[in-house]
Amino acid sequence: MTAVATPDAAPSAPAARPAPRWVRPSLAVLLVATAALYLWDLSASGWANAFYSAAAQAGSQSWKALFFGSSDAANGITVDKTPAALWVMSLSARLFGVSAWSILVPQALMGVGSTWLLYATVRRASGAAAGLIAGAVLTLTPAAALIFRFNNPDALLVLLLVAGAYATVRAIEKASPSWLALAGVAVGFGFLAKMLQAFLVLPAFALAYLVAAPAPVGKRLLHLLAGLGAIVASAGWYLAAVAWWPAADRPYIGGSQHNSLLELTLGYNGFGRITGDETGSVGGSRGGGWGSTGLFRLFGSEMAGGIAWLLPAAVLGLAAGLWFTRRAPRTDRGRASLLLWGGWLLITAAVFSFMGGIIHPYYTVALAPAIAALVGIAAVQLWRIRRDPTAIGLLSGGVALTTVTSYLLLNGSWQPWLAPTVLVLGIFSAIALFFVQQFGRIAAVLGLVVLLAGTGAYSVATAATPHSGAIPSAGPSTRRMFGGGAGGLLGASEAGPNLTALLQQSGNHRWAAATVGSNNAAGYQLGSGKPVLAVGGFNGTDPYPTLEQFEQYVRDGQIRYFLGEGMTMRGASSSGSDNAEQIAQWVAENYRSTTVDGVAVYDLAG
Repeated sequence: MTAVATPDAAPSAPAARPAPRWVRPSLAVLLVATAALYLWDLSASGWANAFYSAAAQAGSQSWKALFFGSSDAANGITVDKTPAALWVMSLSARLFGVSAWSILVPQALMGVGSTWLLYATVRRASGAAAGLIAGAVLTLTPAAALIFRFNNPDALLVLLLVAGAYATVRAIEKASPSWLALAGVAVGFGFLAKMLQAFLVLPAFALAYLVAAPAPVGKRLLHLLAGLGAIVASAGWYLAAVAWWPAADRPYIGGSQHNSLLELTLGYNGFGRITGDETGSVGGSRGGGWGSTGLFRLFGSEMAGGIAWLLPAAVLGLAAGLWFTRRAPRTDRGRASLLLWGGWLLITAAVFSFMGGIIHPYYTVALAPAIAALVGIAAVQLWRIRRDPTAIGLLSGGVALTTVTSYLLLNGSWQPWLAPTVLVLGIFSAIALFFVQQFGRIAAVLGLVVLLAGTGAYSVATAATPHSGAIPSAGPSTRRMFGGGAGGLLGASEAGPNLTALLQQSGNHRWAAATVGSNNAAGYQLGSGKPVLAVGGFNGTDPYPTLEQFEQYVRDGQIRYFLGEGMTMRGASSSGSDNAEQIAQWVAENYRSTTVDGVAVYDLAG
C-alpha cells in the first residue's frame, strides 16, 4: 500500500533496509514456538494415517516401493497419490527406524519451514513486522496445527507452494527467469506431492509476475513460458518414468481403473474432484456425499473450525490493499504481493467451495498461507497509514469482523468463557483503534491479541488432541460445534498379539496375508512388519488383483493368509471394480476359516 503519500508509508523495497534489532529474536521466538506446538506430544497420534505410514514402512524396506509409493514392500499396489510425501517419510524411516516419531517429525519440521518461508516472502515486500504476523497466523491456523502434526501429503504441498511463492516474489523484484524457474520447480514437485491441487496457485503467480516484473511485456511472457517448462520438467519426469516402466515389473497404480498414473491424475484425483464423477469413489460419485457446495461452504460446520477464523479479515485486507495501491506504479511490489496472495486465496477458495467430488476439511490448510500473508500485510500497512480515516476505519473493521467470526466459532465450544472474553476484548480493541492517537500501541497490541486469540486457542486444542485415520479434523476432542469427531475416520485395523505372531511366522511368501482395502492391510502390516496385499486398493474398488491373478498368486504360494470374512467396501453409492468381492467370495467358498484375535483367518497354503 505504498501509493499513499504519508510520512509513515512503507518504502517500495523494505527488504533492502537493515532489519531492526528486534527482528531476529522475534523470528527465533516464533520458530521455536512453532516447533514446540507441532512437536509437542507428537507420538500421541500413533501411526496417524496408517495408510501412508504403512507405505512409508514399505519404502523403508524396498527402494522400488519407495520410488512408486507402494502400499507394501512386495509392490502389489501403490497409494492413490504421487509419492513425493512418502519419499520424505520413507527416507526418515530408513534412517531412524519405522516409528511414529520418524514418520511424523518430518511433517512438523515442514510446518516450521513453511512458517519461516512465509515470513521471508512477506518481509521482502511488506517488511519484517508483516512477515512475523503472517508467520504467527499460519502457525496458529487450526488446519495447519492439524496437518503439520499428521502424515497426509498436504504438509509437503504447503511447504512447496510457499517456497514457490518466495521464488516468485524474488523473480518479480528483478524480472529474473532463474527465480521464476525455481518457482516452477517448487510447484512441479508440489504436483508430485498432491497432483493437480498444486496447480491452483499458478494463475496467481503468473498474474503477479506479468503485472509487476520490471521488464518489457514480451520478456515477461517468455519468462512465464520458461517457468511453465520448469513445471513440466519437474512434474512430468515422474509421469514419464511410470508410463515407460513395464507394467508387469511395477506395482499397480492405486486409485486408477486401468493401471495408469495419467488416468489417476486427470480422473480420480483430477477433474473428477471438480465434477464429482470419480470412478472408484465410495460415498461421492455424483451422489452429493461430500457436503453441500456454495459460496459459504468454508463457513459450514465441517470446515469452519479449521480455516474460517481470519478468512473475512483476509478478504477485507485484500480489498483495502488493492484500493490503496490503485495508483501505484506497475512494478509496485506491495501490490504484486497482494495479487499473488489474493489470487492464491480466491482461486483455491472458489474451487474448494464449489467442487462436487471428494473433499475433506483438512484440505483447507492450502488456504492458510494466503490468509496469513494477507492479514499480515494488511495489518501493518493500514497501521502505517493510520492517519488516513479510511485506513483506520478498515483496520478497526477488520478487528471487529474477526471478533464476530471468532465469537460465532467459539460460542458453545469446549471453553464457554472464551467466546465472551474474545467478544469483549474485540469490541474494546475496535473502538480503541478509532482513537489511535490516544491509545497508540496499546490498541495495536490488543488488536493483534484479538486476531490470534480464537484461532490460537483452537490450534492449541487441536495439537492437544490425538488424530488418526484417513480424515482428521481440527479442534478439541470434546468439541460440540462442528460435525464429526476430532480424531478421524477410516482408521486402520489393529492386529492382536496372536494374529501379529501368526503373520510374523508366515514363512517365505511374497505377502504374509491379503485383505480387502488399504486401511485394513495397513494395520496388519504395521503390526507385523510383513507385507500385506491390499486387495482393491484404498476403497476396495480398484481392479487389482483380478480373481484370476489372485488364484495364480495362491497357486504359486505367494500369499499365505487371507484376513477378514466377506470383507468389502463397495456399497450402493460406490463405483469401480467388484474384483475384491469376487476374491473374498472365492476364498470363503474354497478355504476354511479360523478366528484369531477376532479376525477370520484363511490359510491359503492349506
